[in-house]
Amino acid sequence: MHTIWKGSISFGLVNIPIKLHAATEDRDIKLRSLHKECHTPIKYEKVCPTCEKEIDQHEIVKGYEVTKGKFVVLEENELKELKDVGGEKAVEIVDFIKIEEIDPIFFDRSYFVSPNDGGKKAYSLLRKALQESGKVGIAKMTMRSKEQLSIVRVYEHTLVMETIHYPDEVRGTGDVPNVPEEDDITTKELETATMLIDQLTTKFQPENYKDQYRERLSQLIESKQTGETIVMAKEKEPKENVTDLMAALQASIDSSKPKKGKKQSKTKKKATSKKKAQ
Repeated sequence: MHTIWKGSISFGLVNIPIKLHAATEDRDIKLRSLHKECHTPIKYEKVCPTCEKEIDQHEIVKGYEVTKGKFVVLEENELKELKDVGGEKAVEIVDFIKIEEIDPIFFDRSYFVSPNDGGKKAYSLLRKALQESGKVGIAKMTMRSKEQLSIVRVYEHTLVMETIHYPDEVRGTGDVPNVPEEDDITTKELETATMLIDQLTTKFQPENYKDQYRERLSQLIESKQTGETIVMAKEKEPKENVTDLMAALQASIDSSKPKKGKKQSKTKKKATSKKKAQ
């Protein structure tokens, strides 16, 4: 597994040399932008619109736009000093909490944590301590020029580090438009909606969920490679346009119930087998 970061985790006086590995991967099918006439991939160049010329990497500096068209220029050595002060290769666990206290909206990216040379015993100690306490560690680290807030937890016998957003990075719900302040619903509507939720409740099995668009796109690409024609089946349209809330809930419950035909066929089979036995 590819290592994307090396450093150490510390909690108290315990220091663990570690490596980070991406825990997830983007499985989207990447499409290139081509010139329609000759199918050549489009080239994106860094061009200065004022000087009207292409710019090399060594001619580029970082800047923060204070007002429209006015920038504060930041030199690379200044940025490097900030990283050095923050300890770019150190992960410090500052608190331990229950994971239930963190709303999922704060979670960002996940990384598997493995021990680096000489860190196996301390790694095992932290893993066991987290398992026994039922808690996760809140840690600070610097990654890709940004100070990250993260949690350290156990996932399937492996330590996982998950970066989380700072509170000021999560937008306030008060800015969301058209959210009703009061619940203008009837008791019957609530009971029916709860019944539907109960009927559709199941155990989470991630293998049951697939990216159907990616599968169809993959089939389309493969068919074009082999010169075959692929025909997409049209989805069935709903039999009726249900606009009434109660009618929609009831229709959802009815559609999620086991089909009567299956029950009847089983009953018929039982009855037939009884007659043969007689």
